[in-house]
Amino acid sequence: MVRGFGRRNMGRRGIGLFGIIYLAVGVLVAGTHGYLVAWNIPGNILEGLVAIVLWPLVALFGVDFHALIA
Repeated sequence: MVRGFGRRNMGRRGIGLFGIIYLAVGVLVAGTHGYLVAWNIPGNILEGLVAIVLWPLVALFGVDFHALIA
Protein backbone atom coordinates (compact mmCIF):
# COMPACT_ATOMS: atom_id res chain seq x y z
CA MET A 1 0.00 0.00 0.00
CA VAL A 2 1.33 3.40 -0.96
CA ARG A 3 1.14 5.96 1.82
CA GLY A 4 -0.52 9.22 0.97
CA PHE A 5 -1.89 8.06 -2.35
CA GLY A 6 -5.26 9.68 -2.95
CA ARG A 7 -5.09 11.78 0.20
CA ARG A 8 -5.28 15.52 0.21
CA ASN A 9 -2.62 17.58 1.86
CA MET A 10 -3.96 18.47 5.30
CA GLY A 11 -1.78 21.57 5.62
CA ARG A 12 -3.54 24.77 6.65
CA ARG A 13 -3.67 27.75 4.32
CA GLY A 14 -5.35 31.01 5.08
CA ILE A 15 -8.01 31.56 7.70
CA GLY A 16 -10.68 29.23 6.38
CA LEU A 17 -14.43 29.56 6.25
CA PHE A 18 -14.85 29.95 10.01
CA GLY A 19 -12.31 32.79 10.05
CA ILE A 20 -14.03 34.60 7.19
CA ILE A 21 -17.42 34.33 8.91
CA TYR A 22 -15.91 35.44 12.24
CA LEU A 23 -14.34 38.54 10.67
CA ALA A 24 -17.50 39.34 8.67
CA VAL A 25 -19.57 39.26 11.85
CA GLY A 26 -16.88 41.39 13.50
CA VAL A 27 -17.14 44.04 10.79
CA LEU A 28 -20.93 44.01 11.10
CA VAL A 29 -20.85 44.39 14.89
CA ALA A 30 -18.14 47.06 14.78
CA GLY A 31 -20.09 48.98 12.15
CA THR A 32 -23.33 48.92 14.11
CA HIS A 33 -21.58 50.06 17.29
CA GLY A 34 -19.88 53.07 15.66
CA TYR A 35 -16.29 51.84 15.38
CA LEU A 36 -16.03 52.19 11.60
CA VAL A 37 -16.98 55.84 11.30
CA ALA A 38 -13.85 58.01 11.25
CA TRP A 39 -10.66 56.13 10.41
CA ASN A 40 -8.54 59.27 9.97
CA ILE A 41 -7.16 59.20 13.53
CA PRO A 42 -4.77 56.39 14.59
CA GLY A 43 -6.76 55.79 17.79
CA ASN A 44 -9.94 55.24 15.78
CA ILE A 45 -8.17 52.76 13.51
CA LEU A 46 -6.96 50.84 16.55
CA GLU A 47 -10.44 50.90 18.11
CA GLY A 48 -11.98 49.60 14.90
CA LEU A 49 -9.51 46.76 14.49
CA VAL A 50 -9.82 45.71 18.13
CA ALA A 51 -13.62 45.83 17.89
CA ILE A 52 -13.56 43.65 14.75
CA VAL A 53 -11.31 41.01 16.31
CA LEU A 54 -12.93 41.07 19.77
CA TRP A 55 -16.52 41.48 18.59
CA PRO A 56 -17.97 38.98 21.09
CA LEU A 57 -16.96 41.34 23.91
CA VAL A 58 -18.71 44.23 22.17
CA ALA A 59 -21.85 42.36 21.15
CA LEU A 60 -22.39 40.10 24.16
CA PHE A 61 -20.91 42.00 27.08
CA GLY A 62 -21.18 45.64 25.97
CA VAL A 63 -17.48 46.46 26.28
CA ASP A 64 -16.82 50.00 25.01
CA PHE A 65 -13.43 50.30 23.33
CA HIS A 66 -14.02 54.02 22.74
CA ALA A 67 -13.41 54.61 26.44
CA LEU A 68 -10.61 52.07 26.84
CA ILE A 69 -8.33 53.16 24.00
CA ALA A 70 -9.03 56.90 23.74
